[in-house]
Amino acid sequence: YILLFLGIVSLWWHWRARDRTKVTNLAGKYIFITGCDTGFGNMAAKVFDIKGFRVFASCLTETGAKELKAVTSKQLQTVLLDVRDSDSVKKVAARVKAEVQSEGLWGLVNNAGIMGPSAPTDWLDIEHFREPIEVNLIGLINVTINMLPLIKKAKGRIVNVSSVGGRLAFSGGGYFPSKFGVEGFNDSLRRDMKAFGVKVCCIQPGLFKTALSNPGKIMKEKEVIWNNLPPDIKKQYGEEYFQKDAAKKQKLSKICLNKDISPVVQCMEHALTSLHPRAHYVVGQDAKLFWNLLSRMPAVIQDFLL
Repeated sequence: YILLFLGIVSLWWHWRARDRTKVTNLAGKYIFITGCDTGFGNMAAKVFDIKGFRVFASCLTETGAKELKAVTSKQLQTVLLDVRDSDSVKKVAARVKAEVQSEGLWGLVNNAGIMGPSAPTDWLDIEHFREPIEVNLIGLINVTINMLPLIKKAKGRIVNVSSVGGRLAFSGGGYFPSKFGVEGFNDSLRRDMKAFGVKVCCIQPGLFKTALSNPGKIMKEKEVIWNNLPPDIKKQYGEEYFQKDAAKKQKLSKICLNKDISPVVQCMEHALTSLHPRAHYVVGQDAKLFWNLLSRMPAVIQDFLL
């Protein structure tokens, strides 16, 4: 038993030491981050700029780009990018290629994403599903495909921001199918790129306090959909359904919401700088202690709890 205990401690110590080993000479390397107007991407752009990376920070709005540029160094470059627009993605990729030249792109952080309406499936139409899938999945794939030659040249890193919602769907709408898609794309890409020395990582945050997951905004969008439902659908659910559901969601938000978003950025940093980055990063106390565990349980238990 003592030998077994010492063996386990030795393996754990070896893993910890391996996990902390960093890549050397990363100062001045180029990285590209999507979705830098607010949230994870905004903080990541600032942090990596301070750490000496040459950051391309893509923003959806001019306001977001100006505000970020005002608080970062001259080395950081902002670009306007809507990941749904293929022409825009190609133009930005060409600009990055002209800048990095033979050095290539060390890191791509696919962070841009939206929540979209979160409601029972029979409340929604196809357009409610389309936008989150276009941004979170198709946009992510399109950016990756266009940046991939530059990443391969540098033997760099690709970091895809998914969600615990890519492991367990706990509401209707396009967000969860999009994140399940990101997980599938990430896994196949990771295996495809092994032969080229490119490492692909997936970050799975729990519920964090960002503009994307604002509970008030989500419930307002849901209320608009509820108010426009046909009378027969409202009758099926009952007039008190919306208020009861809102109260449950508010309670869940108070229990699970992580206010400090820096752990997600720390995972991005580890994925970009560690000699041995992890394939998956589960981030947030709610994700580690509840959602991740629940995702591994039998469907009957998942359905009962949710």
